[in-house]
Amino acid sequence: MSGFFKSSIGRKVSMALSAFFLMIFLLQHLTINMMSVFSADLFNEVSHFMGTNPVVQFALQPVLIFGVVFHFVMGFILELQNTRARNVSYAKNNGGANSTWMSRNMIWSGIAILAFIILHFIDFWFPEINTKFIQGDWSGTMEGVEGFRYYEELVHKFMHPARVAAYVIAFVFLGLHLAHGFTSAFQSVGAASLRKKLEKVGLAYSIIIPLGFIFIALFHHLNH
Repeated sequence: MSGFFKSSIGRKVSMALSAFFLMIFLLQHLTINMMSVFSADLFNEVSHFMGTNPVVQFALQPVLIFGVVFHFVMGFILELQNTRARNVSYAKNNGGANSTWMSRNMIWSGIAILAFIILHFIDFWFPEINTKFIQGDWSGTMEGVEGFRYYEELVHKFMHPARVAAYVIAFVFLGLHLAHGFTSAFQSVGAASLRKKLEKVGLAYSIIIPLGFIFIALFHHLNH
């Protein structure tokens, strides 16, 4: 198994599998957050279920965190590997003639997304961990608020224009990252023959997902 991860093909396949997992998570995360636009009560109920369900908290959440870390670490390793390969063949080939700008700059969009994830953790995940595991409060309630607290916390985070701007910029980088990463992931697992169809699906996914998150941020900022 260790030999698999050391090989170029093994690293690309594992990178692709982690990408599939994270793309499914993005779709699920967008679906739940979009509920906040249509129904505060529904969003609160679903968020409370996800936040207190033991399977989600103690099985799926650690897997998600591992998937995020693994994807970024493997991405940096592959980028170093590709950089060395480009340096060797630089005199023979024009890299820009055979690849897109996005494919050559995935590392930078990845770094921007990683910075956003850190901000997102500071905004939502760290306070949640503090509330549940340090303070021991799994009720999901907030003093002075009827029902659960999740909607109130979400709206509060998007009150400041600077934070909204940071989220919008981050989702633009996410879209650029997905525009290449979606098709690349399928190619890595042997679906190159479907390239044309995958490019269309990938383009739609890389536009719809970021726009959905941007819409949510702007909606709550403008309607707080």
